[in-house]
Amino acid sequence: MKFRNPVVGGSYPDPSICRVNDDYYLVNSSFGYFPGLPIFHSKDLVNWSQIGYGLTRESQACLYRKEEGEGTHDPLFNFTGIYAPTIRYHQGSFYIVTTNTVDGRNFIIQAEQPEGPWSEPLFLDHWGGIDPSLLFDEDGKVYITGTGSHRDGVPGIYQAEMDLTTGEIITERKLIWEGTGGSFPEGPHLYRIDKRYYLVIAEGGTEYGHMVTVARSDQPYGPFEACPNNPILTHRSISHSVQATGHVDFVQAHDGTWWTVLLGIRPIGYPFHHHLGRETYLAPVTWTEEGWPLIGENGRLGLEMEGPGFFQGYDESLSRFGRDNFDNEVLDFQWNFHRNPRESMYSLSAKKSCLTLFGTEHTLDESQNLAFLGRRQQDFDCCVSALMKFEPEHDGEEAGLTVYMNEKAHYEIAVRRNNGLKTLFLRRRIGSLWKVEWEQELDANEVILNIKANDVQYIFGYSLLGEEEVIIGGGECSYLATEVAGGFTGVYFGMYATGNGKPSESPAHFDYFDYLQLPES
Repeated sequence: MKFRNPVVGGSYPDPSICRVNDDYYLVNSSFGYFPGLPIFHSKDLVNWSQIGYGLTRESQACLYRKEEGEGTHDPLFNFTGIYAPTIRYHQGSFYIVTTNTVDGRNFIIQAEQPEGPWSEPLFLDHWGGIDPSLLFDEDGKVYITGTGSHRDGVPGIYQAEMDLTTGEIITERKLIWEGTGGSFPEGPHLYRIDKRYYLVIAEGGTEYGHMVTVARSDQPYGPFEACPNNPILTHRSISHSVQATGHVDFVQAHDGTWWTVLLGIRPIGYPFHHHLGRETYLAPVTWTEEGWPLIGENGRLGLEMEGPGFFQGYDESLSRFGRDNFDNEVLDFQWNFHRNPRESMYSLSAKKSCLTLFGTEHTLDESQNLAFLGRRQQDFDCCVSALMKFEPEHDGEEAGLTVYMNEKAHYEIAVRRNNGLKTLFLRRRIGSLWKVEWEQELDANEVILNIKANDVQYIFGYSLLGEEEVIIGGGECSYLATEVAGGFTGVYFGMYATGNGKPSESPAHFDYFDYLQLPES
């Protein structure tokens, strides 16, 4: 039976996978969003449901620089956060190793159940670089393999043995492979398969030159022999609807077949641009007579592929679409804050069956943690809407919906108090340029805010209860794309509130939030 790629749509990059009997678990990078490290479960490698997060407490991952307060003026700060995790299962416990690039530290968290609770971090103070991975070898040794840092001098993949109880690196850190000559050798995973060690890495950078290469050795430190068929996966320099494929992690299924999860993007237009982020894809792995892995169909994958033999079809109960009425005591897994939230920023109990946001002094134009709650855009064609009740009492107080890539690239439809009047407005921010495109006075106490998306445009509208929608403007998707705005994530649809320089005294109540997939336009 055929399945559709991506298997996890939207900004879920750097996938890592492990299997326990016939259960499969997946984790992704989360960068500056919190909670961090989303964890998914599947029985068939195609239907994935989120079961939790690895990082749910600030004590596990501080996503702002404390010495500069809650944020920084560093223009690259929005690129920081939780990078490229690896999930593994060993002797009854789950382990995730990852990097917090805010402080540059690698760490491991551990749990008895994949949904958590996950432990406080075990920091690896004498390990450098990013993209760490773990191999639990048959002789009891634990190897940590990762991408070299600038301190190493020579780009490549480095490895050492470690003590899993203390986090101590107990052997010399060694360069084990420089790759095949592509830029940025990274994202390594070391596997022991039969009597050989296979080292699978990404090269070419996580852009349009991305590719996967593999080498093998009889010893964990090499010397490693490169596969004669390298790269074993790449979409570089070909016309294909999926690009930038790479950063794989292998898993042997419970029926003996081999599969890999990987990241890829779905670019639009020409020159290419992508705004949904790097997504999680699935592809089969086959083995040559000489014992080398091959990914997909001659090193390529499709938007539709033949699935595992144990995939029996899509489970519609796992649909990510619909309405959140905010009538639970905790937020659903789809929601993320930008950086670590203050507890005073939001409430699910201040008003019954509502999400209430209390605007801080920070705005969408800043990288500080702000009163923002968002979810990933997972489809080109979709619409979101929210019923908002907001009575701003002071000039500068505002709240509404945003289409958010980062602090330099976002559009919003919102309500504010401006020169003593309560107004509804549409604003666009592109780099150093911003403009209020439309604004008019609003007399109603509540308003439904709507955003409709296709692959090239966002369309903004509003309606009052019992009245038809009024369209007020639009914005191009391309200006929020990674190629324009930068960063490693995709677009979020978010609810936000701000006092524009000082805390807002007026709460914003959101009765519901809808996310619906639409037929392709």
